[in-house]
Amino acid sequence: MQEFSRYLAEEKFYKTVVEDGSDIIFIVDYDANIIYHNPSVKKTVGHISLSGRQFFDYIHPSILRKFKKAFRESTNLPYNSNVEFLFLCDNGDYKYLEFNSINLQHKDGISALILDCRDISGRKKDQEELIKAQKAKEQFLANMSHEIRTPVNGIVGMVNLLSTTLQSNEQIKYLSAIKHSADNLKVIINDILDYSVIESGNLALENIGFDIDYQIKSVIDSLELQANEKGLQLNYDAKNNKCKILIGDPVRLSQILINLINNAIKFTNEGEININLNCQQLNDHAEAIFEIEDTGIGIDNDKLVHIFDTFKQADESITRKYGGTGLGLAISKQLVELQGGKINVESEVNIGTKFTFSIPYKIGTQKDLIHHPSEIKEDLKKSENNKFKGMEILLVEDNDVNRLYASTILKKWGCICTEAENGEIALELLKKNSYEIILMDVHMPVMDGLEATRIIRKSFDPPKQDIPIIAFTANAIKGEKENYINLGMNDYISKPFVPNELQKIISSYYRPGIAQKLAVENEPTPLYDLTYLKNISDDNEEFIMEIINTFIEKTPELLDQMSEAGENSEWKTVGSLAHKLKPNLTLLGMNSLKTLALSLEEDGKSSQNTGSIPDRIKELIEKCKGVITELSNRK
Repeated sequence: MQEFSRYLAEEKFYKTVVEDGSDIIFIVDYDANIIYHNPSVKKTVGHISLSGRQFFDYIHPSILRKFKKAFRESTNLPYNSNVEFLFLCDNGDYKYLEFNSINLQHKDGISALILDCRDISGRKKDQEELIKAQKAKEQFLANMSHEIRTPVNGIVGMVNLLSTTLQSNEQIKYLSAIKHSADNLKVIINDILDYSVIESGNLALENIGFDIDYQIKSVIDSLELQANEKGLQLNYDAKNNKCKILIGDPVRLSQILINLINNAIKFTNEGEININLNCQQLNDHAEAIFEIEDTGIGIDNDKLVHIFDTFKQADESITRKYGGTGLGLAISKQLVELQGGKINVESEVNIGTKFTFSIPYKIGTQKDLIHHPSEIKEDLKKSENNKFKGMEILLVEDNDVNRLYASTILKKWGCICTEAENGEIALELLKKNSYEIILMDVHMPVMDGLEATRIIRKSFDPPKQDIPIIAFTANAIKGEKENYINLGMNDYISKPFVPNELQKIISSYYRPGIAQKLAVENEPTPLYDLTYLKNISDDNEEFIMEIINTFIEKTPELLDQMSEAGENSEWKTVGSLAHKLKPNLTLLGMNSLKTLALSLEEDGKSSQNTGSIPDRIKELIEKCKGVITELSNRK
């Protein structure tokens, strides 16, 4: 190009850029042919000469279309900037580059671009590492959410159920301690799992009256068994406490104390743990100073500076030996400081560790207490009514304790509750039955709740396709409710829950009259019918009783064998035993059980639909036991 030769001869180009600059300088025409490049090409991407080559040939195929679009836009603009791309190096690898362009058409009437390119591989690597770290953190929090909430839901549930039955004052006292810990834990989990709230300082603090002495004793009571199991003595000294009722956030105080005392127990193998309270009135407020001192393994001085770092412990080997996430002390420090307090630590290896923290509180009176601290709120009792009598609910939950808790509540409300241990079993039940609401756990083995919901919404016909499905889950990460709804669920209830919460959400989907109608339509039919036996025996009672006695005597052993085979995944044996049972079911007119046995026979022999076989065996056993009881009473 003569015009380009003249352009170089006049040294206009060299007035724009420096030949030996660290940036790569390309001049390419509008067709992306490389006209010129400076020596930095060799240093950065390894090529000695690319002149006359096609620039697009060196762009990674995965981004070529996007890059061509950006390139074409650059030919229409006087300047363009920050266009990222992957460029092929001489060694076959690709390197991240970024260009700013100058359009020579706008400057000198030449249909070409100056591309000032810089290596951004380091920046991209840092971004990728940051994204990986963020994803790891989110996954960690999501896993923690589910793993903690699942057992906590069981604890809260059993406490609620027990609170309606206990009479002994001593038992009520123990239950109160459990409930106090569980209530604190529920609140704590809600905020810990959204750790960014604490990190940003936007955590909302309560400002209520509480008995400080009771608060500390409750924490100690909840951890005493753990200490006793290690032979440790928990000593509490409040002789310097001059205050009783304070105004602040008692749950956050409990959280800090639990973290620190729990750490002391974890890292102390013998000796004692001393908890001291020194609370003095200072003009219009009180200064509460707390000390937790142990006789444990201690911490090296050079590692004390990292003791409050997030996701870290003083020694990485500590995690392997003692467990833990490294979150507790970081959270404790932030909670203390958010309340206007200070925390510090002193330690000596093999001697022990002492944490001291102080928090300023307003001084309160008895009237500032919301309720007496020993009260147990019997949420289950408050929620009991017959509002949902006859309502058909399918409860899909893999955890035995959580399933027992939820089903007990539903049955107390008069619901007809059918249980399934995973999504696959739930689908099988839904094929045969109708339900008004499905409470669907999200994380389950075999088939999770999200997959089961997707199948219900796409593969079932109305009205089953439109059954309200409530996400019933321990995952409480922000945005999950919206995700569940987008995937076809109607609503969300987070574990741990209390009965009032469950009642409220069921009420919002309750349609009066439907449950009663279904109850009438689904009136249970007799489990057995002796008509066939009477016809073939001319109503010979002796013959009929002989058949009945044989069924009563032989069937339990056969069912036990079937149950054992199911537990051992011996599907062909299950099929064989179901075949053996089938003639007796025919003789006694047990048509519904005969159909169930036939499905077990066919699926067992072919090893198909094995995920639901254990549940069907359980159903068969329960119904057979019911028949045996009825037949025994007939005798």
